[in-house]
Amino acid sequence: MPRVIISLKEILMDESGKKVVGAVLHGNSCMFRVWAPFAQDVALTGTFNNWSKTAMQKEDSGHWAVEVPGVLAGQEYKFVINTGNGELFRNDPRALQMTTAAGNSVVVDSAFAWEDDHFEAPTFNEQVIYELHVGTFNRPDASTAGTFETAAAKLDYLAELGVNMVELMPISTMANDRGWGYATDYIYSVETLYGGRRQFLEFVKKAHQKGIGVILDVVYNHFGPDGALDLWQFDGFSQDGHGGIYFYNDWRAETPWGATRPDFGRLEVRQYITDNVRMWMRDCHLDGLRVDSTIYIRNVKGHNNDPANDLSDGWDLLQEITSVAKGINPHSITIAEDVSGNEYLTKEVDMGGAGFGAQWEVGFPQVLRDALDVVDDANRNLTAICDALSRRYNTDAYERIIYSDSHDSAANGGARLSEEIAPGDSSNVFARKRSLLASAIIMTAPGIPMLLAGQEFMEGGSFNDWQALNWQNTEQFRGIVEAHKHLIALRKNQYDSTRGLVSQSFNVMHLNEGEKVLVYHRWDQGGPGDDVIVAINFANKAQSDYWINFPTDGNWKVRFNSSWKGYSPDFEEIGVSEVEVKDGGGKISLGPYSVLILSQDENGDS
Repeated sequence: MPRVIISLKEILMDESGKKVVGAVLHGNSCMFRVWAPFAQDVALTGTFNNWSKTAMQKEDSGHWAVEVPGVLAGQEYKFVINTGNGELFRNDPRALQMTTAAGNSVVVDSAFAWEDDHFEAPTFNEQVIYELHVGTFNRPDASTAGTFETAAAKLDYLAELGVNMVELMPISTMANDRGWGYATDYIYSVETLYGGRRQFLEFVKKAHQKGIGVILDVVYNHFGPDGALDLWQFDGFSQDGHGGIYFYNDWRAETPWGATRPDFGRLEVRQYITDNVRMWMRDCHLDGLRVDSTIYIRNVKGHNNDPANDLSDGWDLLQEITSVAKGINPHSITIAEDVSGNEYLTKEVDMGGAGFGAQWEVGFPQVLRDALDVVDDANRNLTAICDALSRRYNTDAYERIIYSDSHDSAANGGARLSEEIAPGDSSNVFARKRSLLASAIIMTAPGIPMLLAGQEFMEGGSFNDWQALNWQNTEQFRGIVEAHKHLIALRKNQYDSTRGLVSQSFNVMHLNEGEKVLVYHRWDQGGPGDDVIVAINFANKAQSDYWINFPTDGNWKVRFNSSWKGYSPDFEEIGVSEVEVKDGGGKISLGPYSVLILSQDENGDS
């Protein structure tokens, strides 16, 4: 006789046989399950029982569960945990929505009409990333934070710009709802101020319809701040005043953000994190994750090559995160923010690596800044730029994200590159020219390029979590926006004339520290439509009839000239449309602080 399922909780297991934890609607019922191994007993309270207490049954492994009929999406709830020394009213660590960080958990219907969403992210060598902060990216007014809906209103703009991946700073519910997002309270819940989970899913769906993938920053190196979140001593247990069941309860708990490092070695905590990865990648159709501060996941002190403080549990967790993400979406990208440049982060798991697809190249923006924000041209270090351009991990140039501005480099005592170049006058002609040089380098260098929101229209100042972007700049500096469109199109070989820019190859053809001229060569197979020459003048003087080497003879067309007055009427344009190359060399002309990108037509006009 077939077995009769008498309770929903008997079938609430995930694909690996682990218990599904949280609040799950099913038919006319909702199953609630929470992990609280040191509780004396646990009850459920909410709007569906008029905030009375419904007893939960204890299961093995310290879980408590109850099935409640008649629960509807949108209703609020909490767990009441009896510690033996009093009661604790706790939010659900797995809540998919919160009223606020200090409010109540909300029951969510996780079903969503994805329709025909089968988006596949571009290959790494074709990706162009745009980092943005939802709360400030497109604010309706000075008193209203940006939302997923207002961000989605700019997707057409981003698609026209040529961006094909957006990276969102963290969106999980946070204690300070106008913060950067890196002090996360509830990693499963989407920040209500931004529009909540449903609006986020709509954003992802609309982005995919525009041909744009979505990468999300996630924070697993710490939860917190300590003492201000429900996870802290969640079921009353603590050891030596530490955080209890979700955290290390010894010296391993310490981080720069408080003693809130999760216990990566504890099965239930590891599942709490890896299930979160599954939620983002599977349920929310994300195309990638950037894992914040991985160096503090794998080492207590945040040090590289420091065995005494290494966390093997943390390294194992990183491997599991990347394996889970790739298992759900093989086309996804996982990005480590580690600051160490350790190539084992991007080695495959079966080779002992952490398995990330790429890592932020945190030294890259500093090299660019050192070369572009100094006043005296003589102090620009082109050799350092060459070294930064040549760097790669595991022989793969696309295992690194390269940029001149990010939320980190443009803050924390610093500012956007344009502001660093011309403090207080970040849109003057020198800031425009040299910022455009930086963007040209990013788009022509081997690596995955990333722009910080507003970079393409001369946003100044420092990055912060409250000031709206000046979208009127897109009109005032429409030529600079146009220049970025052209650079991105060339970067993606949109015109079938710059295939070398999506290749691995890179070679410095010419370096003149005295005149501050740098020329490099990008190619795939070589030949017309493939070979690309990038010539950059880092000095505030024109270079006329400047002789350089080329890979092959023939006519080389100028695909991009940053001195063009169409980009800015006050640029000192040196008009040149093509260069005739004989015996391996030819003469170019470069405006002050300008760049030329050249290639040959594929039709053989050479």
